[in-house]
Amino acid sequence: MDIKNQVQKIDAMVAQGDIVNAVKVYFADNANTSDYSNSTTSSKEQMVNKMQGFLNAIAKVNGIKHHKSIVDGNSSASEFTFDFDMKDNSKIYWHEVIRREWNDKGEVIQEEYFNAQ
Repeated sequence: MDIKNQVQKIDAMVAQGDIVNAVKVYFADNANTSDYSNSTTSSKEQMVNKMQGFLNAIAKVNGIKHHKSIVDGNSSASEFTFDFDMKDNSKIYWHEVIRREWNDKGEVIQEEYFNAQ
């Protein structure tokens, strides 16, 4: 499987705000995730539910910018900036690196988020 092509496709979906479908399409059923606030998921289903809940809490998307990605074997890292106004009147501004491990079928098996600020 061409991991570089998979990275380009998932990053394009994320950049368009289609995050839930990106998880549905590109995550393995047993994929796990973790972020810099120690929040974890251990399946595609959990991550879909987490992302649906997060997206439902957004009042306005001010911007999603994909800066760059690198691929090395079955590992990738993608840099994004996310800027959201939330329904609770808070603001989210994340500049982060998303590190992914991919299986031989071109599915994400692990995704980890790092604060790039």
